[in-house]
Amino acid sequence: MLHTVAAIVVEDFTPFELGVVCEVFGVDRTAEGGPSFDFRVCGERPGAPLRCDQGFAIVPTVGLAGLTDADLVVVPAAAVRGTYSPIVLDALRAAHARGTTLLSVCSGAYLLGAAGLLDARRCTTHWRYVEDFRRRFPRAEVDPDVLFVDDGSIVTSAGTAAGIDASLHLVRREIGSAAANLIARRMVVAPHREGGQRQFIDRPVPETADTSLQPVLDEILDDLTVEHTTAELARRAHLSTRTLLRRFTAETGTTPHRWLTLQRIRHAQHLLEDTTLDVEQIARATGMSTGPLLRQHFRRIVGVTPKEYRATFATHPRGR
Repeated sequence: MLHTVAAIVVEDFTPFELGVVCEVFGVDRTAEGGPSFDFRVCGERPGAPLRCDQGFAIVPTVGLAGLTDADLVVVPAAAVRGTYSPIVLDALRAAHARGTTLLSVCSGAYLLGAAGLLDARRCTTHWRYVEDFRRRFPRAEVDPDVLFVDDGSIVTSAGTAAGIDASLHLVRREIGSAAANLIARRMVVAPHREGGQRQFIDRPVPETADTSLQPVLDEILDDLTVEHTTAELARRAHLSTRTLLRRFTAETGTTPHRWLTLQRIRHAQHLLEDTTLDVEQIARATGMSTGPLLRQHFRRIVGVTPKEYRATFATHPRGR
């Protein structure tokens, strides 16, 4: 479970990325039925101000000792440097050796790379840094096209919004989708963007409501049991198939098939948490048709079987 979260801040940090971490993990949402974390912002020298790249400073009140009992250590973005503090890098190595989960946001991956923690690991960072990152850390397996990479004990994410995605993904992975969805609603962000989506979405916000595919997406979500072909979706949107595929990827970052599968798995998570329906019933309710097909996609996307997920996250006593 995820109880204690420590964000480690270094000189020339990027405030928005730090703010993302503070918003996800630093707000007590227990009054709304959400989670509360023991959250702390740590620096190499507690009480010493650390400047950001936008003209102000913060003063961490906790030193690197604050990492020692953390379940999650987050490394927000900071200006890319040639070298980093050996003391900070040692603290990251020690946290990893203890089994602590590490999360980097954007250029925070450079500190994990400098600590040698990404050697022979699949990872990502902001697309603008990819080539430099590969030169600096040739043993890291960098995927430049994804929002975030969950490699078990280390999660790396791309730019600012991807840091939100990765943080919510970790909440979902460790606590459950209900908690992640509650946080997302408070932040007014999408509750779940699949990590494998494209990092660079051409047009994340439609220019006008008339050009958006959202009405078509809403129709699909109204009944996930209905099968949809690309040609049929194109007819609904009054577009050619080619234009539909291009626009769909531009707005969602993925293909219609992958998007629909993800929505069905998200709905399956809710049903596993909040109902006593068995896997076959859930498969039919989500449009996955059969239990084996649901299990296959559920394990690929969520990382565990439906049975394992329900055992961990079911809220209904009989659902366990």
